[in-house]
Amino acid sequence: MKVGCLGFIGMGGMGSRMAARLLAAGYDLTVYNRDRERTRPLERRGAKVAAGPEELAAHAEIILSSVADDVAVQEVMLSPSGALVGARPGTVFIEMSTVSPSLSRRMHGLAQEKGASLLDAPVSGTTTVAEQGQLVIFVGGDKAVYDRCLPVLQVLARETHYMGLAGSGAIMKLCANTLLGLGMQALAEAVAFGLKAGLPRERLLEVLGATAVVSQGLPLDPQYGDRPACRHARDRRRRAGQRGRVRAAVGRRSRRRLFFRGASHGADIEMKIWATRRP
Repeated sequence: MKVGCLGFIGMGGMGSRMAARLLAAGYDLTVYNRDRERTRPLERRGAKVAAGPEELAAHAEIILSSVADDVAVQEVMLSPSGALVGARPGTVFIEMSTVSPSLSRRMHGLAQEKGASLLDAPVSGTTTVAEQGQLVIFVGGDKAVYDRCLPVLQVLARETHYMGLAGSGAIMKLCANTLLGLGMQALAEAVAFGLKAGLPRERLLEVLGATAVVSQGLPLDPQYGDRPACRHARDRRRRAGQRGRVRAAVGRRSRRRLFFRGASHGADIEMKIWATRRP
């Protein structure tokens, strides 16, 4: 499939890196971000910058988006100036944000009404993995549309997995995030147990981090600094309507600090989990 122009909405930590790879691969790329300053690095490298999502959609054949959450997606896609308003028949949307399956299905239906197509294609991986083009992408939607878009997705990912009908990619991403959230809680239980039993904090974390048991997705350092995206656990619980054991989220705008309770051992464990907010 020869693509004349790609559009990319969302120049946060993940989106900017994915867009940069598409630009480097030779695609004609137009980008949009609510904070225009975040588009400057790609503009200097040759990307065009749209004034809004509707304008971007009017000139792109395939539009990828990677924004923070359901609210942000609805703003850039479904608002009166959203990308779906400017979509032409034949436009393909690839929604890469982590959003609810119900919103994915709703957008799929609205795209069809416009004569367009939409794939839900959330990603698994960090900003470093995105920069290297080694993401794993879960895709839901029309199989023929997925096949047409595969060359674009392969610029971004080491693996793409077609999961089924609209919303299937979003469901698969939440399944993966569930494991991440449970891993965080299990780690809090282990640390609470070790501290209550008298192990020194720094040594406990240092040795836990060296074991094969601790997932690479939950790296530790002696200052409790680790870098899985806390948004995953937070969003999973919010969608389920649960408060669970994530007691609080505080800190600066660009990062979160979660407090996990090792409930079995009666200790509150502060786990500093840094995550960059998307635009």
